[in-house]
Amino acid sequence: LAAGGLRFTQFYNTGRCCPTRASLLTGLYSHQAGMGHMTDNLGRPGYVGHLNNQCVTLGGVLSDAGYHAAVVGKWHVGHKDRSMWPLARGFDRFYGIPEGGGFYFQVKTDRSVVLNDTVIAGGDTKLPEGWYSTDAWIENGLKFVDEATDVGKPFFLYIAHNAPHFPLQARSEDIALFRGKYRAGWDQLSSDRHQRQLRSGLVRDSWQKTDRPDAIAAWDSLNAEEQDRFDHMMAAYAACVYSMDRSIGNLVSGLKSRQLFDNTIILFMSDNGGCAESGPNGRSTGDPTTPDSNWFCGESWAWMQDTPFRKYKHYNHEGGIATPLIVHWPAGIASPGEDRPQISHVIDIMPTVVELGQAQYPTNVNGQSIVAMQGRSLVSAIRGEPDSERPIFWEHEGNAAVRLGKWKLVREGGRGKWELFDMETDRTEQHNLASQHPDRVQTLRKMWKEWAAMAQVVDGGLPGRNR
Repeated sequence: LAAGGLRFTQFYNTGRCCPTRASLLTGLYSHQAGMGHMTDNLGRPGYVGHLNNQCVTLGGVLSDAGYHAAVVGKWHVGHKDRSMWPLARGFDRFYGIPEGGGFYFQVKTDRSVVLNDTVIAGGDTKLPEGWYSTDAWIENGLKFVDEATDVGKPFFLYIAHNAPHFPLQARSEDIALFRGKYRAGWDQLSSDRHQRQLRSGLVRDSWQKTDRPDAIAAWDSLNAEEQDRFDHMMAAYAACVYSMDRSIGNLVSGLKSRQLFDNTIILFMSDNGGCAESGPNGRSTGDPTTPDSNWFCGESWAWMQDTPFRKYKHYNHEGGIATPLIVHWPAGIASPGEDRPQISHVIDIMPTVVELGQAQYPTNVNGQSIVAMQGRSLVSAIRGEPDSERPIFWEHEGNAAVRLGKWKLVREGGRGKWELFDMETDRTEQHNLASQHPDRVQTLRKMWKEWAAMAQVVDGGLPGRNR
């Protein structure tokens, strides 16, 4: 898809699963949609734990424009009653998990698999033998595409893979493909990845690769048994990614066989950076080819995965929020294989889809005012036109940032000090320039404060939810 499409090299998410999904689906900053944290109601307007009634979704906007709109996979923007599920939020079809992910082979006790508004697996009702989430999302997604064709409508399909979210679970033959490929260790593999990134043009020579944090052991200090365990852990992760890539290949093949591929726009992105949860040692409970296992890569591999950037999922440094956007559209992209350096964010997907789908974004739904879209369409960027400077904002668990042009102001935790970085020369955030540019720090901090008040952000993070 990247070779035949466009690579947006400065595309951003919000740093975590629920908030990114909320922004992607609504075109708003996550707090404006009620999803400033996760799915618990924390008693503040920006943190109600589900999409509020001041936003609309991609599915709702496109359904109103005549599209057959469907979701497959992980919903995770409100699950506690059906009024929060996709069909109540404007989509026509849903096959997936209203709650977060958490399984690949078999539904967990606190999760469910739903078809439209009907629970088809959960509790005592199990999924059939051989079911695997990554494959099931695409299989059912293509069924929804066929439904659209049957009723003579164009389709919109939101595919929310849970892979490669923990717990890492994959088929044995897929894990076997990668067993042994990570025995060189995170130190060597991080350096190897960095060299590939430099050759590809994705990163610049002036960006100093982030050093291995002190909490992570040098690979050569581990004994053979420890190295084998970590190799197995990363092989499980790679198998999850491999199965996802294969499923996307099945989607592409399915669209081609239906004569739909050339004029289908595919947008591929991720919800956060590498996950350091479970710490440097990771977790490897049980057999990752079985449903009861619980495997995490942990911080050691997350550092390698996030090469060359700093920090991880949860944080607003580049390692948490910088992930690829690939745009593929054979009928609409004149120069495939090019990069697009335009600074962009998941809030830009709604206006992009509204423009491409010739839809209307509402100002009012059933007497309720709808917050205006916060992003801007990427259609001009797809065409290769330059963009104008605008600020983009972040906050999650007290972590905060604002980017304006080449400058980024970022804070770790609600009580952390603001740091200033030049993204053109130092996107890996190694050289804090705050003391050299106090006026710029003050200007950007003021912009962030004004945005936070507007977007219903609790500055400093909520008690007990602060990193």
